[in-house]
Amino acid sequence: MPMPITLTFASVFALFALVLSFRAGSFRAKAGISILFGEPANMELAQRVRVHQNFLEYVPMILIVMGAIEANGGSPTFLYVAGDVLIIARIAHAIGLTHGNMMHKGRLIGAGGTALVTLATAGYGLWIGARALLG
Repeated sequence: MPMPITLTFASVFALFALVLSFRAGSFRAKAGISILFGEPANMELAQRVRVHQNFLEYVPMILIVMGAIEANGGSPTFLYVAGDVLIIARIAHAIGLTHGNMMHKGRLIGAGGTALVTLATAGYGLWIGARALLG
């Protein structure tokens, strides 16, 4: 079954992950730090690595659930809205995840938006699954 909505969002997020990886890797090379964050710790490198890691902790699972929703006939509008909100949230999070400001608005918007999309896709996925199981 074709899943063009999830494919489109997964492709966008794959490019996003590549950008985050490049930002961390190129900074690592520039700083001459192969593993960890140097001695003393290079906070700019730690921040770039953490932004990339956080992205990889959340986005793949959401894409898996989005794909399952799409494959099981879920609402295209729901998927577009969830994907768009996730893009906005992840951009905000990448900007706002800083070592010096735990309450940065971008971080709060990013974390909150990601949590909202996770909850919404999980809930909708459970509803679709339960409906299919119960007939």
